[in-house]
Amino acid sequence: MWHGVTLRSKADAYTAFLEQRAIPDYRLVPGNLSVAILRRDEADVSHFMTVTHWESEESIHAFAGEDLLTAKYYPEDRDFLLEFEPEVQHFTVTAIEMPSNHSFKPKPLRGSA
Repeated sequence: MWHGVTLRSKADAYTAFLEQRAIPDYRLVPGNLSVAILRRDEADVSHFMTVTHWESEESIHAFAGEDLLTAKYYPEDRDFLLEFEPEVQHFTVTAIEMPSNHSFKPKPLRGSA
């Protein structure tokens, strides 16, 4: 999971950027099972939370590189984000309900919370 904050006045443009650039980037990586981008608007800022599901730790490495905790940013993020959180958070899926035709089987991440 990754969290970012932008000015509310830029939130619609950032949403479009995430839909056009970030989501396809995640989805191109073999082993990415899903991407959800959540948005919460406040008075002057908007919070974004990206939640991804992966088949394995190796799949995450294919996207993020060697250090799984270091947040990945795009050059365009400089135009939107108010701060750059240095790390993402990883969780192991311990329970999930999926449609019966889906074959997701969670695999624990080594050394992750």
